[in-house]
Amino acid sequence: MGILDGKRILVAGVTMDTSIGFAVARVAQEQGATVLISNFGRALGITKRIAKRLPTEPPVLELDVTNDEHLAGLADAVREHVDGLDGVVHSIAYGNPETLLGGKFLDGPWPDVAQAVQVSAYSLKSLSAAVLPLMSPGGSIVGMTFDAGVAWPAYDWMGVAKAGLESTSRYLARDLGPKGIRCNLVSAGPLKTLAAKAIPGFEDLETMWKDRAPLGWDEGDHEPTAKAVVALLSDLFPATTGEILHVDGGFHAMGA
Repeated sequence: MGILDGKRILVAGVTMDTSIGFAVARVAQEQGATVLISNFGRALGITKRIAKRLPTEPPVLELDVTNDEHLAGLADAVREHVDGLDGVVHSIAYGNPETLLGGKFLDGPWPDVAQAVQVSAYSLKSLSAAVLPLMSPGGSIVGMTFDAGVAWPAYDWMGVAKAGLESTSRYLARDLGPKGIRCNLVSAGPLKTLAAKAIPGFEDLETMWKDRAPLGWDEGDHEPTAKAVVALLSDLFPATTGEILHVDGGFHAMGA
């Protein structure tokens, strides 16, 4: 038996097989879940091809979390495959690397900052509201963050967007708790993903983690992070919400 036997899970934001969302979808299937995944635009075709690499090829939904029509139609799109959801994974973030990352904090233009905040933080609320009709009598929502309690080299406005995500998760925990829905985040160390490649200076973070994480850190191994997400999706954390679970080799707890 798996810890997600009988669960219906939507993983929003799967592009490549190197993405965190892909690893979550794989582990969720291995733990017994029926999984749906999503993407949109030009990346949707890539996602449909990548879906074939999962243990069981899942349905691929078109979902742009900034598109009101997509959000309004999400419940009906999901019901074409399953009759409800027990869990949702928000693995979505974007910040223009040319204007917002790599030491450009003081120059970041508001339209790009606004886009980063909408896609990376506000969309957690948008997605949660869209799936509410599917999550009765309750369930689990899990998002991905990169510790926003400090300022990181090169991360700049994406760090601000992640701070917004973390606060959004706490307010969702407050408002969704009475409906039986938990909302938590997983804060992973630096992992090699498509998004990470767009961050100037990402290699410096990798080196820092390897030197200081007491358990060590393999930026190419997505499985520890995926397992943490799956655990939060399961019934093993029935009284945990508004939490940020660190999966970073212990780096966050070290002073130097």
